[in-house]
This record gives sequence, structure tokens and C-alpha cells, in this order.
Amino acid sequence: MTTTRRKFLHGAALAAPAALAAPSIARAQEPIRWRFQTYAGAALGEEVTKPIIDYINAASNGEMEIELFYADQIVPTGELFQALQRGTIDGVHSDDDSMASPTPLRQFGGYFPFATKHILDVPVLFNQYGLAEIWDEEYSKVGVKWLSAAGQDPCNFNTTREITSVGDLDGLRLYTFPTAGRFLSQFGVVPVNIPYEDAEVAVQTGELDGMAWSGITEDYTVGWADVTDYFLTNNISGAWIGSFFVNQERWEELPDHLKQLVMAGIEAGHTYRNQWYWGGEARLRARGDKLELRSVPAAEWAEVENAAKEFWEEVAQEGEVHQKVVSIFREYNDVINQAGPPYTF
Repeated sequence: MTTTRRKFLHGAALAAPAALAAPSIARAQEPIRWRFQTYAGAALGEEVTKPIIDYINAASNGEMEIELFYADQIVPTGELFQALQRGTIDGVHSDDDSMASPTPLRQFGGYFPFATKHILDVPVLFNQYGLAEIWDEEYSKVGVKWLSAAGQDPCNFNTTREITSVGDLDGLRLYTFPTAGRFLSQFGVVPVNIPYEDAEVAVQTGELDGMAWSGITEDYTVGWADVTDYFLTNNISGAWIGSFFVNQERWEELPDHLKQLVMAGIEAGHTYRNQWYWGGEARLRARGDKLELRSVPAAEWAEVENAAKEFWEEVAQEGEVHQKVVSIFREYNDVINQAGPPYTF
């Protein structure tokens, strides 16, 4: 018994230095790093994109670090999609239209004329009427992972000239989205395509008469309310349709728990923007002191709404996917028109 015990202790003593010489050390894994660009400038991006990125970075426990860039900081907004495909950037928050998506969905992102009336129409269209499946399928064909879409503000007009009739649109040089510009050009609007951050100065220099880009919340947030005088309460769309996208390969590299975290952050951001915009639009119309409100009588604005119906028909003829999306917009609008207020005005 004693001999055996001594041999054991002797062996353990000899083994100890070897064990100490090559300890097993758990090393912290390097975080997954993404570069992420939003369509929004810095002032607006603080509200519409940064909260999501901050949430993911804080909750990932050091496993993921996303660096946020604002409009045009890495690439121009119109080149976002190509940069995402190449892997120059890893994630994007934008609408399909302004980032020049090479899919049939391009003109439906941003502001498709009169497709929506309120901010909550967008998640309903995606989650209850099938747009999510269409977006996911179309982007998977071009090597980009579409994650989620949500609504934001309506598309009103903030201008240096009064608009009180449809005829007042004639000749207005406006910063606007490609599809909105295509639609509005029939009323004499001259769409102007410049970088987002240059729009304010372009109004001051007279290059622009204003914007058909946002609701009144954005006008105040980014400084446009400081350089324009009037806000038209009539809009050409009730809610912006924007999405979050990531490079397909980078998404596949993420472990499942980080994918769930990214989606949780995005969905939390949707909820935040719903109240931020909904409350902001009401408060600034009622109490804002920088823009004077103007309206075109509803009976006259119906001319613009009726033109949108013809525009829908024109777009639907461009392809099978176009027809499918337009038919969903028609179905949903038929439902809310039958439902009446508060779903319609």
C-alpha cells in the first residue's frame, strides 16, 4: 500500500512541470466584423439605422462588431447593391429604388405611387400578403440575402414655392426617388438626382425648388425645413418601403444565434421607427414652426391618384413579377378601401 502510494506521488510530481509548461488556455475568438452602409445621412441615420447597429453590437457580447457608414460614405447610394454583391460592404439599409437594385422589385421599393396609406401598411403587405416571399426569392437569385422590410414616412413635398393646385407642380425641380420622379414627370416635375447630403445646399443655390423625398419628420431632422418654406400635406405615397440586406456569403458564415440576434435588432428597429415617424408627422404638422402647411383640394388631387392607377397598369405589363406585386397592391387597397377609416383617409 505504502509503496504504491509513493510511486503515485512520485509520478505526479514528475508530471506536474510538463502540465504547467503547456497549459490549455482558452483564447477569445476574434469578433466577426461587418461594414454596413445606410441610405440615410448622419442626422437621419441616428434614428433610422444606428439604433439597430448599436443593439446588435451591444448584445453580441463581443462576438460581432458592425461599423456603420452613412449615405455615400463608402460608395454612392446608387452603387450600394453592386458593392453589396462584391463584398465591399457587408450590409445595407436602403430602398430597392435608390440603390439601383437589378431586380424587378427596384421600382416597388421607396415610394411606389399610392401603394400605401400608412406606415403599418408595409409590414402587413410583407407578412400577410406575400411580399416577403417575393423579395426573398428575387434577391436569392442575385446573391444577396434580403432580411426584412418596414415602412417609414410618407412622400410629401417641401418646397420654396407654394403648391395649392396640381398645376403648381409644373416646372418644379425636385430631389426625389427614381420611380417617384418618373411618375411625377407627367405633371411637369423635373426630377434631379444628386447625393443625399447635397440636397440642402442645392436648394440654397437655386438648383432645387425642394424635395419630394420624405415626410415632415425628416424635413426637420436633416435641416431641409431650414431651407424650404412650405409643406404640402398631400402625398404620393403613404409610407416608404425600405429593407435590410446582407451579402449572401457573409450571412451564411454567421452562426445561428448571431443570425437571430441580427433579426431581433432589425425588428426592434422597425418598432422604434413606427412610433418615431407616426408621432413626428403629427407633432410637427401641428406644432412645427418652420414650414407653412399647404394643401391641394382632395377633388383636384384625385387627378394625381387616378394617374397612379394608369401607372400601376403600365408597370404591371413589364413582367411576371411586376404583375404579381401590382396585383397584391390592388388586393390590399381593395380591402382597406372597403374597411374605411382609419385604414383610409
